[in-house]
Amino acid sequence: MVERTNIGYRAELLRKGIHLCSLSIPIIYFFITREAAVAILLPITAGFLAVDLARYYHPPTSKLFYEVFGGILRSHEVGGTRRRLNGATYVLFSATLCVLVFPKLITVTAFAILIVSDSSAALIGRRWGKRPLLSKSWEGTVAFFVSALMVVVVAPKYGLGRGEFAIGAAGALLGAVVELVSIHIDDNFSIPVAIGSAMWLLYFLVYNGTPF
Repeated sequence: MVERTNIGYRAELLRKGIHLCSLSIPIIYFFITREAAVAILLPITAGFLAVDLARYYHPPTSKLFYEVFGGILRSHEVGGTRRRLNGATYVLFSATLCVLVFPKLITVTAFAILIVSDSSAALIGRRWGKRPLLSKSWEGTVAFFVSALMVVVVAPKYGLGRGEFAIGAAGALLGAVVELVSIHIDDNFSIPVAIGSAMWLLYFLVYNGTPF
């Protein structure tokens, strides 16, 4: 096994099952306005952030938090000398940022890639990863890219032609690279921000700013 964490594969399955629930964010956002999405995401994100910080400074919250979620937390999320937020908080933070910054369909695509492809890379890489690639595996990285391409195929488009698929594919490839090299920055943040930024730039270059 190339990809190693401090949790077992069953815990990883549970973790990614919870992660996949976040796919509801881009799906719901597609049907509502940006203002409505922000109004929903901001208080939820603030609540998760408050609990995430309280576990470091409020012993009763810490005890309850680790009793409920301790089995699926990775070592860097537990605490120690460097206190970091957990993955769920980063998911919500990046979702809020992407909704605020990027056009809707770019946010939907970038965030769906994060949820689907990050889960695919982790589960396939841990189960079948044999050939090392930096700190991950070729199998996991290929799983990310292939699943991201599948997301690009089904994701909503602006109706501008085949170039949109090429832009999505470029975003998918960048996402796979970012997932591979993200060490000091949580990939729940770096992946959608990188994909969204790249796709936004490419739309401007290819379509002269259309349709924004």
